[in-house]
Amino acid sequence: MPIPIKTLKSGFAMPVFGLGTWRMGGDMNLDPTDDQVNIKAVKAAIDSGITHIDTAEKYAEGHAEEIVGQAITGYDRSKLFIVSKVADGNLRYDDVLKSFASSLKRLQTDYLDLYLIHAPNPKISIQETMRAMDKLKAEGLIKAIGVSNFNVSQMKEAQANSQNKIVANQLHYNLIVREVERKGILAYCQKNDIFLIAWRPLDTGSLAKPGMPVLDRIGKKYHKSPAQVAINWLISQTNVVTLSKMKSAIHLQDNLGATNWQMDKNDIEELIKEYPGQKDVSDVCPLL
Repeated sequence: MPIPIKTLKSGFAMPVFGLGTWRMGGDMNLDPTDDQVNIKAVKAAIDSGITHIDTAEKYAEGHAEEIVGQAITGYDRSKLFIVSKVADGNLRYDDVLKSFASSLKRLQTDYLDLYLIHAPNPKISIQETMRAMDKLKAEGLIKAIGVSNFNVSQMKEAQANSQNKIVANQLHYNLIVREVERKGILAYCQKNDIFLIAWRPLDTGSLAKPGMPVLDRIGKKYHKSPAQVAINWLISQTNVVTLSKMKSAIHLQDNLGATNWQMDKNDIEELIKEYPGQKDVSDVCPLL
């Protein structure tokens, strides 16, 4: 099943739905117990039409990148959209370049489609970080620059110190976690031609379960599951794309059913305004 593509006014494009790799190979620590299961999950996602694969040097001490590197071997690299992130502790100029080189080696590729700053670090000058990101872009090693877990003022500062357009901000956003709306981050991204890449779209599975009346009613209208409604609500919004970790075939196929259809604007607005139990990310979990 081909995944639809969204394109910014700048011309930068990416799939509306991708595969996340947080907790593949461990969480922040290495655990190779399920390597073959994880490699198989990445391959299954690609075989099902997913091309956007998101990882980070911080995930499982870099092992998640190694899993992705092994999984994508044999596939046409030009048809994949690979994203990784430099850790917030490695944002000095030389450290960014070193981290990037290590990520490429683990991923067994010679470029990234998108490279993100995993989180802001007030102890390191953003000017220094962006100078390194610009160098990678100028050398053709990354196709585009993005950030993750940045607020509006941090995004403005990063952009002011870059020669290149920042095309994406990856943030925690779903029907329950709504900080990006209340703090104006979503509106800023939409106004300034930036993708918001929403991670944890199903809130660790709670949004995939039946029993929430508004989800069940809208799902019945479109003949879709709660998970499909929750994901489609994200990707039906301007400049919003999302990703999810999917280890089981059932989970993968259910989530793929969230693509290739458009939710009515009135239903989007109802879920924005009336979905119960909305929280800020600080109430839910630390930054990933």
